[in-house]
Amino acid sequence: MNAMLVVIVGIIILIVGYIFYGGWLAKQWGVDDSKVTPAHELEDGMDYVPAKAPVLMGHHFSSIAGAGPINGPIQAAVFGWVPVVLWVLIGGIFFGAVHDYGALFASIRHKGQSIGEVIALNIGDRAKKLFLIFSYLTLILVVAAFASIVASTFVGFNADGSHNETNASVAMISLLFIVMAILFGFFVYRRGASLSVATIAGCIGIVICLAIGLSWHPIYLSNTAWMWIIGLYILVASVAPVWILLQPRDYLSSFLLYAMMIIAAVGVIGAGLTGADAAHMDMPAFTGWVDTLAPTGSSLGSVFPALFVTIACGAISGFHSLVGSGTTAKQLDHERDAKPIAYGGMLIECALALISLAAVSFIWTEYASGEIVTPTQVFATGISRMVASIPGLAGAQSTIASLLVLTVSVFCLTSLDTATRLARYMFQEFWLKPGETYKDATGAKAVLTNPVVATAITVVLGVGLGMTGYSKIWPLFGAANQLLAALALLAVCAWLGNIGKNNKMFYFPMLFMLVVTLYSLFQTVTTKVGQITSTDPEVLAKVDWGTYAQAILGALLFVLAIVLAVEGCMTIFGKKKAQV
Repeated sequence: MNAMLVVIVGIIILIVGYIFYGGWLAKQWGVDDSKVTPAHELEDGMDYVPAKAPVLMGHHFSSIAGAGPINGPIQAAVFGWVPVVLWVLIGGIFFGAVHDYGALFASIRHKGQSIGEVIALNIGDRAKKLFLIFSYLTLILVVAAFASIVASTFVGFNADGSHNETNASVAMISLLFIVMAILFGFFVYRRGASLSVATIAGCIGIVICLAIGLSWHPIYLSNTAWMWIIGLYILVASVAPVWILLQPRDYLSSFLLYAMMIIAAVGVIGAGLTGADAAHMDMPAFTGWVDTLAPTGSSLGSVFPALFVTIACGAISGFHSLVGSGTTAKQLDHERDAKPIAYGGMLIECALALISLAAVSFIWTEYASGEIVTPTQVFATGISRMVASIPGLAGAQSTIASLLVLTVSVFCLTSLDTATRLARYMFQEFWLKPGETYKDATGAKAVLTNPVVATAITVVLGVGLGMTGYSKIWPLFGAANQLLAALALLAVCAWLGNIGKNNKMFYFPMLFMLVVTLYSLFQTVTTKVGQITSTDPEVLAKVDWGTYAQAILGALLFVLAIVLAVEGCMTIFGKKKAQV
């Protein structure tokens, strides 16, 4: 199979899905561009700030993308390219894009508040509390992981104590990028600069930042120092008005991702047209129902549920519903923008997932043998080799590989402070009644829901966990993230049913994701309990607090899913109607 044909045909299918299925959804749900969005109705200059569609698309796409659509398909490639392609296309069009679009639309019809608020008004307050606790803890784990990842790409020293020039360059470019984003926001939102002119200047600025950072990077700090700096940065970034940093930085950084995708597309098409060996999918179409390859040394297990948990951002991801209903909904200028931003943004991720699959296929032998297994390195190596196979571009392989790694690192930082802001929203909503804001709170609740206090608590917990061992419980994230997706589908389905709109397109996706999540959690809990109760000294020697944490948290998530599913289904199927 030719990789170029897989990517091109896949993208055509995604476009058809966007036009026809996305358009049908808008009609079924009653998207109405004459309605005033929360960004205008509740504009406060801080969180509720209308953004032009291209700017908001940049924020939304930058926040949901990160390394997810690259990591998942590459890791799941052990099952063969056919299962990956099928799940990315079917999951993207009928699961993920519906999930993202529905979450954003439901939020803008609930004053830009989170899915937790949608659950409170359409299922019940207890369900809301459970959902917010779960979402907040999941986001703390995301903050811990991304802070640790970003710090590791910034640390200025190698294991032997020598300077790490590459990491220092990444750190310098990231710092320059933040300064440039602030300037962009100031001139566009406070000086009325033309967006098109500012965009051109911003793109030129990106090139300048890259040039400066690659040639001048005097800052060399330890991992601990960078963790403290990152913690301070996300504290400030998450309470600052969105127009001064969040919107402009994400908008400008999206051009890096677009550039990365263009370079990758050139590589895939160029390799295909030139007849390079790399143009063909060397990986098997299907390797079997169980991962026996295990290039990383750890098997993913069986296709079900591993495929559907591993490929999240490239098909459906619960984190997207938190972004859509957390930050994007508060900045949406017109209801018509929801389709391209949410439904379209998800399908662009699907396209990136297909390109990532093509990348791993080009170096399949090295991946399968365990020689190159880190997803970012697999992606950078595969794409750069494709580009190098084009006549006249052989010498560009090293430069392109470095730029691709840098781009992925930049997006980890982008997702980090978005996750922190989302966690702050979740923390605040937990203490408030439906319809209340932190300005309405009194007493202790007024303190806890204060944006700075709520963010500080989040940062301390997230960065603290990142410095002490988030990796012990990170394996739970895949199932937790997909449980978020199932619950978001459940919430939007309940709301649409309560207002008399067609919600049947949610039935199968939400039930399927619930089954996937429950089965995955069941596997995790039984495995960890088996390790804890084992009589084998070698097995017991590997048991630590992370083993107990995964067993306990996995069991709690399992129960949570059951409780929310029962309450949601009672609402959806008419046995219980929440007050709308």
